[in-house]
Amino acid sequence: MNEAAAASVAAVAEHGAGASAWVALAYLIAGICFILALRGLSSPESSRRGNRLGMIGMGLAIVTTLLTHEIASLPEIAIAVAIGGGIGFVTARRIAMTAMPQLVAAFHSLVGLAAVLVAAAAYLNPLAFGIAGADGIIHQVSRVEMGLGVAIGAITFSGSVIAFLKLNGNMSGKPIMLPGRHVINLGTLAAILGLVAYFLTDQSPWVFFLVTALSFVIGFLLIIPIGGADMPVVVSMLNSYSGWAAAAMGFTLHNSAMIITGALVGSSGAILSYIMCRAMNRSFISVIAGGFGAEAGPAGGGEKIERPWKRGSAEDAAFLMSQAEQVIIVPGYGMAVAQAQHALREMADLLKAEGVRVKYAIHPVAGRMPGHMNVLLAEANVPYDEVFELEDINSEFAQTDVAFVIGANDVTNPAAKTDKSSPIYGMPVLDVEKAKTVLFVKRSMGGVGYAGVDNDVFYRDNTMMLLADAKKMVEDIVKALGH
Repeated sequence: MNEAAAASVAAVAEHGAGASAWVALAYLIAGICFILALRGLSSPESSRRGNRLGMIGMGLAIVTTLLTHEIASLPEIAIAVAIGGGIGFVTARRIAMTAMPQLVAAFHSLVGLAAVLVAAAAYLNPLAFGIAGADGIIHQVSRVEMGLGVAIGAITFSGSVIAFLKLNGNMSGKPIMLPGRHVINLGTLAAILGLVAYFLTDQSPWVFFLVTALSFVIGFLLIIPIGGADMPVVVSMLNSYSGWAAAAMGFTLHNSAMIITGALVGSSGAILSYIMCRAMNRSFISVIAGGFGAEAGPAGGGEKIERPWKRGSAEDAAFLMSQAEQVIIVPGYGMAVAQAQHALREMADLLKAEGVRVKYAIHPVAGRMPGHMNVLLAEANVPYDEVFELEDINSEFAQTDVAFVIGANDVTNPAAKTDKSSPIYGMPVLDVEKAKTVLFVKRSMGGVGYAGVDNDVFYRDNTMMLLADAKKMVEDIVKALGH
């Protein structure tokens, strides 16, 4: 919603000074709706209301623009809306929840590309955008805004493309370390800033387009070294970049609505990224610089050693959980891939009917994007008061009879607390190993998590491995509980 809000305001805003009072009021109301939408989306209980307010704000902005537009004819606008809306409708109907992170990354890339195209259009025709004098010389302030906007937009686009490829499996999720990457990155960033400064004195095309090209390059370089375990933070950070790109273009176009909306997107994305970095014990500055979490050793955590482990069945799991006083369910990406959330809720309902307390433990970066697990559980109508974040439930594992882990590897790996050579070292994890019994649902013992690290929990005496497709295993447990 955030990127769509920024894009809609960008596409429909006029040049402020000549706008009538009612148009300004309409855009103000739309902006308030977007602010209230963000507030609503901060809680599962109010998220639907937040979405509705966002839709109302979007509709108001579009209608206002259709009534006041001057640049294009209504048929042209209708064709553009039909094409974009059609693509969005088909994509929304076909996309699986497991592919939502890739879709978000793709949306970020489009927002960044839109900022680049707007900046290019303003540069090539500054008189039409009201940013130049009669002689065609672009105002210096507008040059700074335009340079920063095109740079941030290009970084957002290329960085989001790499994030999409990694999330979609078209590129390895492991960190790709280029020799001397820090020197290359710093040199490229310095060159971009230097060219933006030079743009103040010379608005030659080679300056503008070189800034654009170098920004596309640095976007690739910043995201390539980042490993899959850190990708949720990358998605959040790219969300922030897309907002700042829109805000910078708002300054270029003298459009206060676009500035406000872009700032909302940028600041909310930055705050979320900061919260996630704290949850992962990562440095916020390192996120911005790129390649964070990639220095801690080999991505695979070293050669895998064969160790003894115990295998269980659905009947074993059903018996252990039915005899428990409390069961904590830890969902992860494996649950998302198998679409097991509905069967999981049915299993929890059967356990609660037998007097078992059931809670869900959510790690801040479980899945491939912020809130991934929360969305899936909400889709399955899991009660909100049963879902707890890491800091609220971690202390309860030691007093829990059964921890039921369904496809959550990296966020339950104790190596993050003990192994300094691990790429996830320092990241707070869920202490599932402290439960009396750990039931770990996994397709096979051969696979590892997205960070490429084996999990010591698999081989502990109190762990029983349930090797199968997550949905089928949970359905079998449901059948066993029903007998």
